[in-house]
Amino acid sequence: MDIKKEVLAILDEVLSLNGRAASFELGTALLGAVPELDSMAVVGVINMLEERFGFIVEDDEIDGTAFATVGSLVEFVEGKLG
Repeated sequence: MDIKKEVLAILDEVLSLNGRAASFELGTALLGAVPELDSMAVVGVINMLEERFGFIVEDDEIDGTAFATVGSLVEFVEGKLG
């Protein structure tokens, strides 16, 4: 499974980016850089990650650093998958 590809697909869907996420790289900034990614959208992304990858994210596991860049979000998912 290509985790980066899946994460980008989730971002594209939840944020309604209409394909823009396909051009994102691991270093692409997210939180504060992508206007569509507000606090409500973060909740939507987390819900989709849980559904797509089959894990649970506890409230104390997530903070802004996980959403800093595409790479940090991919690393978060990889960590959850063990």
